[in-house]
Amino acid sequence: MPASSFPAKRAATLLMGAALALPACAAGTSGSTASAQGSTGAVQAISTQEKQEGAKYHPQLLAEFGGAVQGPQANYVASVGKKISVQSGLSNAQSDFTVTLLNSSVDNAFAIPGGYVYTTRQLVALMNNEAELAGVLGHEVGHVAARHSAKRQSNATKNQIIGVLGAVLSGVFLGNSQVGQLLQQGFMQGSQLLTLKFSRTQENEADRLGIEYLRRAGYDPRAMSTVLASLAAQNALSVRLLGAQENRVPEWASTHPDPASRVSTALRLAGANPGGVLNRDVFLNNVSGLIYGDDPKEGIVEGRTFTHPVERFAFQAPQGFFLVNGTRAVSISGQTGKGQFTIAQFNGDLDTYVRSVFAGIAKDNQVQLAPAAVQRTTVNGIPAAFSVARVAQSSGAIDVTVFAYQMEANKAFHFMTLTQAGRSGVFDSMFGSMRRISASEAGSIRPRKLTVVTARSGDTVQSLASRMAYTDAPLDRFLVLNGLNANSRIVAGQRVKLVTY
Repeated sequence: MPASSFPAKRAATLLMGAALALPACAAGTSGSTASAQGSTGAVQAISTQEKQEGAKYHPQLLAEFGGAVQGPQANYVASVGKKISVQSGLSNAQSDFTVTLLNSSVDNAFAIPGGYVYTTRQLVALMNNEAELAGVLGHEVGHVAARHSAKRQSNATKNQIIGVLGAVLSGVFLGNSQVGQLLQQGFMQGSQLLTLKFSRTQENEADRLGIEYLRRAGYDPRAMSTVLASLAAQNALSVRLLGAQENRVPEWASTHPDPASRVSTALRLAGANPGGVLNRDVFLNNVSGLIYGDDPKEGIVEGRTFTHPVERFAFQAPQGFFLVNGTRAVSISGQTGKGQFTIAQFNGDLDTYVRSVFAGIAKDNQVQLAPAAVQRTTVNGIPAAFSVARVAQSSGAIDVTVFAYQMEANKAFHFMTLTQAGRSGVFDSMFGSMRRISASEAGSIRPRKLTVVTARSGDTVQSLASRMAYTDAPLDRFLVLNGLNANSRIVAGQRVKLVTY
């Protein structure tokens, strides 16, 4: 969550593999364009209209994902992305593709019509060679080349937005009720970037296309299966770290069904004698030093605590809840409630601020909200105000709480939480935990980074894992990060990735 202001109420995030659903003509389903030979026959080349549409959405996507990483690392990712993208038949000119390394701590990659391809630094850190990077980007370009977004759009009566608040607003007490759907739609529409999940058939086709692109570009096509295996392992680790009781689906699994089941298929498609290069050392040289996890500029999640060193505040989620830091909001999720922490426009009056947040919810979702009188209080010396509104639905009423804090003369932040009626108190400890932090505490917040080291004689997975900048599950994190298992042997001279401060 950045220090700069952003729209109230919402944040939309595209998940791994989700492509922007542009108008049908922009997605290449109609109109006259040149065509190039692709893997399944004629592939419709990038049209002028697609380029214009992509250019229009590109700045919004950058804003959604914390902006673009600049420098040699980003240039390297772009070069690999352009090399693999031209294999698609969308264009023979690398200059027709814009490949961006996003400053995001979410495992994510996607492409949109017009030659725009994206991956996050977090996902790149999970990879172990250049061929894996090319395979992931090729998979996403394959969705565009096959016009999957347009096909899904034509079959949908209305696009559904999936984002950082998907978990927040689709809990057990919202279910599939009309109110729940309206609330979900309203909170998710921030940038109007509509996305569609792909079908299993489309995912399999994108895997196949990505493997074909790898082979054409001279890479080892088995890299698609190894990166899928790493993603499956990361998904499993994420579930364990968050706690199975939270029932949270990791980003890749949300839009790419069962990556583990696709590993064997990808390996079979690669063939018995695939050949091709991996470029492992080149890759490791170029990704070492990437920020890993949250960027302190947008705040840091450590367990149940969120700390923002720029805005100089911190709060803690209740026991049994977990936090996910997004570009525009922090989401809070647990079995007994969901919520988000974000910012809205502030005119200096907290009562007006709270009422305006409720008014925005009601207007955007066309629902009736009658919040109780706004109450004023002070939390650890910070002026605060809050109110609750009850919403009736067939499966039982829910309480929507807005709890706001005036951090500066012209700046306020707020929590928005959802609970079953009468249970809003589950968040009282969180509301009361908001505090200002000192300059020294803010200065102590350090980013984690990806570091490539060379193993020495006697090193083991356990000894190397002990150097990870984590106190929880350092060995599991190390193994997943490097595509290893507990029985893997480390040999002198072997290069591995660590997460350090």
